Amino acid sequence: MSDELLLEIGTEEIPAAFMPDALAALQQLMENELAARRIGVSAVETFGTPRRLVLAATGLAAAQTDLSVEKMGPAKSIAFDADGNPTKAALGFAKGQGIDISQVTIVSTDKGEYICAKKHETGAATGSLLPDILSKVISQLPFPKSMRWKDMDVRFARPIHWIVALFGGAVVPFTYGNVTSGDTTRGHRFMAPGPVKVSGIASYRAAMDKSCVVIDQQERKAMIAAKLNELAAQAGGTADIDEKLLQEVMFLIEAPYPVLCSFEKEYLELPKEVLVTTMKKHQKYFPVLDAQGKPLNHFIAVNNTAVKDPSVVINGHERVLRARLSDARFFYAEDQKKSLPTLTESLKNVLYQKQLGTSFEKMERFRALAVHIASVFNPGLKDSVERAAYLCKADLVSEMVGEFPELQGIMGREYARLAAEPEAVYQAIFEHYLPRFAGDELPAGDTGAIVSIADKLDTIAGCFSIGLVPTGTADPYALRRQCLGIINIIVNKNYNLSLSDLVETAAGLLEGKSTRPMDEVCADVLSFFSGRLSNMLTSQGFSYDVVDAVLALGIDNIPDSASRIEALQQMKKDPDFEALSIAFKRVVNILKAGTPEAVVETGLFEHDAERALFDKYLEIRDTVITLMKQRRYVDALKLVATIRAAVDGFFDSVLVMADDAGVRQNRCALLGAIASLFTGFADFSKIAAE
Repeated sequence: MSDELLLEIGTEEIPAAFMPDALAALQQLMENELAARRIGVSAVETFGTPRRLVLAATGLAAAQTDLSVEKMGPAKSIAFDADGNPTKAALGFAKGQGIDISQVTIVSTDKGEYICAKKHETGAATGSLLPDILSKVISQLPFPKSMRWKDMDVRFARPIHWIVALFGGAVVPFTYGNVTSGDTTRGHRFMAPGPVKVSGIASYRAAMDKSCVVIDQQERKAMIAAKLNELAAQAGGTADIDEKLLQEVMFLIEAPYPVLCSFEKEYLELPKEVLVTTMKKHQKYFPVLDAQGKPLNHFIAVNNTAVKDPSVVINGHERVLRARLSDARFFYAEDQKKSLPTLTESLKNVLYQKQLGTSFEKMERFRALAVHIASVFNPGLKDSVERAAYLCKADLVSEMVGEFPELQGIMGREYARLAAEPEAVYQAIFEHYLPRFAGDELPAGDTGAIVSIADKLDTIAGCFSIGLVPTGTADPYALRRQCLGIINIIVNKNYNLSLSDLVETAAGLLEGKSTRPMDEVCADVLSFFSGRLSNMLTSQGFSYDVVDAVLALGIDNIPDSASRIEALQQMKKDPDFEALSIAFKRVVNILKAGTPEAVVETGLFEHDAERALFDKYLEIRDTVITLMKQRRYVDALKLVATIRAAVDGFFDSVLVMADDAGVRQNRCALLGAIASLFTGFADFSKIAAE
């Protein structure tokens, strides 16, 4: 026999950002509690609006499953004396299990006879357990921030005003804070605010429909998207449906009522990013775009209530946006009265970090680093790199970015374009911030990529130089993200840069600021990069042992390390790889006793196996070296693998540590030559067997 459970937690408006995780946690907590209490359930679903968190569980068992438990006690010889009377050990065991000594049984095991307590626990009725379960689930719901209200000890995202809890149509009685559960919900705050009694899930859904609440968030989302497309088409464009904004708006309303609005065409003179940011970020409006992706003078606002006269609401939205756009136009005009170099000089008055100096000082450091990178990578980029680095932080002190911080880099690019800076420079001013988050786009141009690397590396080296090293989850300067950004740029662009050289240069530019020895800073930063690269590659599916084997040789050339890891991962799937790896390990283990520098003397060969191995080595050596230089690592490894039979034959026939010192040294020299084919590729001793 089974039944259904309905739980609704009615609150004041919960922030939209809290809702997705709260609903997921509500479902998971309930499923965990039911499983822990041995209560079967068919399905658990959660729904939500700003004013309510709802859980609907179907196929809920009427009672717990019965539980039979066997608890082993001491050995029979210890539990009973020679006369068969129970000892203190047996009596204590029985008492601990809550049974009489007469209920103890004797069981035979592989280790002998032991006493055993067999207990059968009849499952309790689900209805009797739900009050405690529901109270516990509500109290454990996680929120980024929670609050207390009145003089109560309980906490929640926002004050709770009502709780609906029904099992099989009957109220599950419990109290959370000062709210007692019942069977009465509330409709839409403005359109149907009165109380409504419900008797179950179907009754609740029907009540919500009549009370102007679309309880299913996915249904609300689909309704919003459909109406956005419809209204945008009426305006002759398409809706700019940002998925993140759509989800946020979905949790700001209980029922969607979108309206099409407009603004004066003169504001279209503002950059697209200014228009879109003003609408999306500040007002939660959806822009309408033309066929080329440029904003039209229309936008869509999603209301939470229906109104008799939509023009009143439309005028209100238009008035609010007009004020924001008017401010933006003023800031845009004011910023253009100052040149970017003038704004850059103003960075001398902006503190970046008290130990690392001003934003201008930081710019000077990463500009010098960027020029160094350009001189190594492509000297022809030095002028554009230096100019872009000098101007890229100028917009931080602009009026527009002061009002709209999310436009940093975007406004710098726009102002540089208007000032007739070269395209490589103004594009780099925006691109040097990339990537801004996981999965974000990477700089398209080399100028932007180089300045981005330099800026991020200066931040990392600067923080490490004064002891601001990430610990656990604490990473206030987002150094992990900055490090991954550098790695992704270098790998994507295939930059053959020496990471140790870049780190040493960055650390050297911090002279006078650093509070730690330079060699320690460099070592810690390189280790930090190695850890980030390892985590990134293993998360992408590369085997930990493969990653560890390659990175054990260092990560000075990141693209090269990544290529070797990819090749080794592919080669590891080869049927002969394990045997080849074992052979390589045998070579390395022999050489641990001391690798000689002597050349191989063929005249000291005593066995055909020695000559066969040396001949095979000479046959493939030059080709392997060429393939390695070309980074054709899979081909190189496959060719090296052909030496396996000769290596096996050598070890089967030859005693390396011969009594004759010359012969012994020559054989070690031969193994050293063989080892040179692969020891520069990876540390094969770290490769785990499949």
